Amino acid sequence: MTDERGEVVLRVVPRLADINSNGHIFGGWVLSQMDIAGGIVAHRIAQGPVATVAIDSMKFIAPILLGDIVSVYAQEERRGRTSVAIRIDVAATRGTDEILIDLTSGVFTFVALDANHRPRPLPQG
Repeated sequence: MTDERGEVVLRVVPRLADINSNGHIFGGWVLSQMDIAGGIVAHRIAQGPVATVAIDSMKFIAPILLGDIVSVYAQEERRGRTSVAIRIDVAATRGTDEILIDLTSGVFTFVALDANHRPRPLPQG
């Protein structure tokens, strides 16, 4: 995890239905939360619709447990002509002591879309 996580884009609490057979929160659930958060930031940067095109350097650091308050942080990592890479870090506030635990991180790449759902250049800035 980076020391500077970026802005908190989402804060969610997993439900009982999100548990896998190990008693942890299903990895697909956290990936979907990360994709939502990254899409919000990418949409803001692109000033319009975006689509996820890649997930790079994804790593799970610790399991997510039922009762965790999950915070999803996101920030721009790099920008191309039509795409933007968003670094996403996930941490949990856990227990009555509210200990912050790093859970997972990854880099999601989004491409800006035009009205025909084709890649378009990102706005300047």
